[in-house]
Amino acid sequence: MLTAQTKMGVSICLGLDYKKDTLLELRSKEEFFCPICGESVLLKLGNQRIFHFAHKQGGVCHDFYENESIYHMEGKRQLYQWLVKQKIPSILEYYDKEIQQRPDIMFKFNGEKFALEYQCSTIPESILIKRTNSYLQNGYHPIWIISSNQIRTKRNNMVVLSNFQYLFLRTTAAGKFYIPSYCPDKQQFHFVGSITPYSIKNAFAHHSFYPIRKMDIKDLLEPKINNQIDFSSWNKQIEKFLLNWTLHPSKQHHSFLHEIYNRNLNLFLLPTEIGLPIPHSLVIQTSPIIWQTYLFIDCIDNKNIGDLITLQELSFHFNKRIHRNEIVLRNLPQAKTGTSLSAILDYLLLLEQMGIFTKMGETTFKLKRKIFIPRTNREKEESKVLFSQKYQRFLSNR
Repeated sequence: MLTAQTKMGVSICLGLDYKKDTLLELRSKEEFFCPICGESVLLKLGNQRIFHFAHKQGGVCHDFYENESIYHMEGKRQLYQWLVKQKIPSILEYYDKEIQQRPDIMFKFNGEKFALEYQCSTIPESILIKRTNSYLQNGYHPIWIISSNQIRTKRNNMVVLSNFQYLFLRTTAAGKFYIPSYCPDKQQFHFVGSITPYSIKNAFAHHSFYPIRKMDIKDLLEPKINNQIDFSSWNKQIEKFLLNWTLHPSKQHHSFLHEIYNRNLNLFLLPTEIGLPIPHSLVIQTSPIIWQTYLFIDCIDNKNIGDLITLQELSFHFNKRIHRNEIVLRNLPQAKTGTSLSAILDYLLLLEQMGIFTKMGETTFKLKRKIFIPRTNREKEESKVLFSQKYQRFLSNR
């Protein structure tokens, strides 16, 4: 911990740049106490570690002060100093007695109150969601920043994200999604944006890196997000994903494969219009190959040219699949926009732009042409080539 109080109630914040000699003198004259539990704490001034306060062994203040790593303490110290340099009113390790929560930093900006949490370890999802909801219900804007050493990139345009890491997802005012992370060693922010998952954990993404000295608070709250995706790379990963499925199918995949088999469909001969990248697909944990196939067999395939299809109809069948646990949604407690309806509408609008539907109203569409189902590998390859020629540039710039 980086804050404590003296006997007289004076707050000592080690987020400020105290010299060691000053702190040694202070330690010789003062006792220090935890501002939450009131227990006596020790001022640690080692040469190898960041200056910090520590509860004595056997203390009871475990719910609020976990065994923080140096990486964590240094990260929140740098973030605190970054806010102070911008003249933003900030309190390091502020304890809100009303909700009994202690954000790493509480600050006020543009008349709004923010709770910044810098998370360097995995905690139960239920705890993070509970804390986030408590902040929201009590007038805070929560900002969870994950440590950069928890972000695993596969390649420049790929990322591996767990369900826990998706909890850090935020939205800009324009509705763009991103995950903010910070590295105190490099003193830089790392934003993971344009996240387009093709499986539960794997996704295409755009990575942006910014030195903290060149950033201000607006850049954290409203970063510029690049929405480009390489469609040819997307197709290659989808093909690898499908092949891996057949070699190592899970229980859920068995159910899906059995259903499409009963519908006389072949996993490797699905229409090219199924499994497409769309902006809101990250709100759905289930792979786009699965949920878009379900929309196709539940609603789209049985329509004739000229028939109407509505967002409500698709949503009804989609929710039935959710109820049966055939489609799973993500928990995104910080995301202000984006629902499964948004993803379904994204998909409908994409099919409309491809000439499959004609838009009749905000949520009503008319089938203009049937989706072609390949019956042989040759037909599939021909349809893929034709599809890429027509739509690759369009899909890559969505």
